[in-house]
Amino acid sequence: MDIRPLTPDYAVSPQIDLADLPAIKAAGYTTVINNRPDGEIPPHLHTEAMRAAAEALGLTFVVNPVIGGMMTMDNVDAQRSAIKAATGPVLAYCASGNRSSVVWALALAGTRPVEDLVGLPARFGYQLDHLRPQIEALAKAAPSV
Repeated sequence: MDIRPLTPDYAVSPQIDLADLPAIKAAGYTTVINNRPDGEIPPHLHTEAMRAAAEALGLTFVVNPVIGGMMTMDNVDAQRSAIKAATGPVLAYCASGNRSSVVWALALAGTRPVEDLVGLPARFGYQLDHLRPQIEALAKAAPSV
């Protein structure tokens, strides 16, 4: 498990395993967001298995599959809603953490400086600079998180 905290309240990670969930809970995360479609992963890590294990530990588990290169505003809205509803720190995962970073940056457009939304993920190698125009456009009409 490789947790990469973008902020104190939101971290991303490459694919997690069922065995990682107790450590995620122990680390203080209250919500886990799955940004990975089931078609990309082995059956033992599919949504329902992960949801059951997470919820058994008292974690909130949110399913928001982001298909690489095909992110939608529904994905952005779902991520924003999950972050807003969280009662504590959020851990979002996908294949590498990149999609979870992108959807976070777009979801928080207008609530943080664009430089933060691009720069914080860059510390972990996630290059979001090309998203500046989209983040700036969303910031003009974005609801608060």
